[in-house]
Amino acid sequence: MNRFNRPSLKKRISESMNFSVFFFLIIIIAFLFGISFISSTSKKDQKQVLSDAVNKDIIHCYAVEGYYPPSLAYIEDHYGLIYDKDRYFIDYVPIGDNIMPSVTIIETSGDKDQ
Repeated sequence: MNRFNRPSLKKRISESMNFSVFFFLIIIIAFLFGISFISSTSKKDQKQVLSDAVNKDIIHCYAVEGYYPPSLAYIEDHYGLIYDKDRYFIDYVPIGDNIMPSVTIIETSGDKDQ
């Protein structure tokens, strides 16, 4: 191609649009992958925050009342524990008044977001 044979205006616009569309699609795909990564990280963090809240309430109850809570419902009623019962199952097994209970948090498949 020399300087006297220039591509037509339609061809130049078409090439420019193809590049723009391709660049836009790359940006959208990167954005969606980023959102997916943040969502999965957030779900892991939610479980850890719930575990920390339950343990904090158990220890607070023991410090204030002198015994560990007899049930999970007791913690909900007296210490304000609130969590998504459709998403998490908490297995709370009290062992005794002066022995810390066993707590297991299981994430269920009943996630309404997906």
